[in-house]
Amino acid sequence: MRLVLVLAGALLAGTVAAQSYPTQPIKMISPFPPGGSVDIMARLIADPLAAQLNGRIVIENRSGASGNIGMEAAARSPADGYTIVLNTIPLVTNQSLFPKLSWDPIKDFAPIGMVATAPHALVVPKRLEVNNVQDLLKLARANPGKLSYASAGYGTTFHFAAEMFKDITKTFIVHVPYRGGGPALVDTLSGQVDMSFPTLSAAVPHVKAGNLKALAVTGATRSELLPDVPTMKEAGVADFVFVQWLALLAPTATPREIVTKLNTSLNAALASKETRHKFEEQGFEPFVTSPEETGQFLAGEIKRYATLIKSKGIKLE
Repeated sequence: MRLVLVLAGALLAGTVAAQSYPTQPIKMISPFPPGGSVDIMARLIADPLAAQLNGRIVIENRSGASGNIGMEAAARSPADGYTIVLNTIPLVTNQSLFPKLSWDPIKDFAPIGMVATAPHALVVPKRLEVNNVQDLLKLARANPGKLSYASAGYGTTFHFAAEMFKDITKTFIVHVPYRGGGPALVDTLSGQVDMSFPTLSAAVPHVKAGNLKALAVTGATRSELLPDVPTMKEAGVADFVFVQWLALLAPTATPREIVTKLNTSLNAALASKETRHKFEEQGFEPFVTSPEETGQFLAGEIKRYATLIKSKGIKLE
């Protein structure tokens, strides 16, 4: 009887805590620098999520080591619902790329929900004398190892999109990793590197301004943001489809009631017309899931990318 009362009391305490939550600002960690896709999406979702929670969310950029610094900080934070983290593909790839990873994507985190999906774009600086993918491939094959591509770091979406492109097209293009999508895009714009695979949200303003040339988009269909830019398949690279996703998580011991409240609030924010419109302007599409569905999706992605990394021999250089 005493055990039953203790368990009931704990359950009641958790319910009461969830009802009053949040009573202080929530910190959302973006494990990449300002200007990249994760940072952009963190800022797009923070306000509508905070409004649903009747609280306040503060973005904290903790960049470095392909997102590992920010993820470790999130994993070691108090599991009280006041630290959450937004991440993308490095969440499921870093385990296979870093043999001594200080955090585990499954053991150290409680999934809250998926946030969005988006294609990437293959872009080159305006000084590079190519106007389509076939021009780029001709140049790359004539000069193996002389062209370079920028990524947001090892194991990031930029990295995997480019390595898939190289594998399918049988080209040798040098990888130049940066500490985030923002710095990678800056050096692509300046011509320090020859190409990159940023998300549409990051690429479109520079493409429309004429500072970057978009050669293809990586989704299965064309994007309304760049309707004149072909898909990779249309550009002559068969079987190339690459889509980024973003997931929101909390430290693993975060009370279930708080995780549920965060998920409910997140999905309500994603369902609003205003949020959907802002996502679409950036080339993203809302991705609504439960915590359980999020966990299942991430577990599947971990296995999928582990197989890809091993089969393609992708390693830290």
